[in-house]
Amino acid sequence: SHRAYSRAIFAKGALAAAKFLAGKEAGRYEMADVIG
Repeated sequence: SHRAYSRAIFAKGALAAAKFLAGKEAGRYEMADVIG
């Protein structure tokens, strides 16, 4: 379990994932692919 004091970190991760996926072929990606 974990606790987040702000939703901003979730938004930041979602934006990073969207930027990563932009222009990529359809497929299966993991968050590990996004954060390298």
